[in-house]
Amino acid sequence: DVMSVGVHHLWKDAACAKLNPQPGEVIIDCAGGTGDIARRLAKLARAAKARRGGKDAEIRIIDYNQAMIEAGIQKGSEPEITWSVGDAMNLAIADNSVDAYIISFGIRNVADVQVALNEAKRVLKPGGRFFCLEFSHPTTGLVESSYEFYAFNIIPFMGQMIANDRDSYQYLVESIKRFPDQETFRGMMDKAGFRRTGYTNFTGGVCALHYGWA
Repeated sequence: DVMSVGVHHLWKDAACAKLNPQPGEVIIDCAGGTGDIARRLAKLARAAKARRGGKDAEIRIIDYNQAMIEAGIQKGSEPEITWSVGDAMNLAIADNSVDAYIISFGIRNVADVQVALNEAKRVLKPGGRFFCLEFSHPTTGLVESSYEFYAFNIIPFMGQMIANDRDSYQYLVESIKRFPDQETFRGMMDKAGFRRTGYTNFTGGVCALHYGWA
């Protein structure tokens, strides 16, 4: 909240609105952490159900970190949400069984991003929707220079002052710098077999929502 001045809430709202969850759908929230995205999706799916009728959506949070899952459960859950520990590169999910898949600020931390994209494609039904919300690369020189100064000088300092953890926030900014730019990541999605791929830049490319169809 502090480091993005709360803007990450707007990015997440936009991503969930684009996914547009519907009653009865099975949706994977991969690297779902404590359920920030899943709770938004549950609320949207519930509203769609109130308008149209039908069954509850099923939103499956999968995260590699058991402690994150436990922290999310302690915050409370929603009837549409289930929680499990799992690996984005090796999902315990049947082929062609999922309506939508979203990964939010998580794919950057996967050991092999291409393998994770391949897995997302594998579990999605034909026509299923893929969304990836992730920090990305600014699209103009002015934004890039300002953001780079902020990222490498201010964020680690704030991590030390607020969370007493400079190293984690230093890793954060370095991992963002290493992550593929928008077009390169789109090409990786194409390689995984997604169709009609594209992306929307937020805040001048500081964050991007990539999307495609299985």
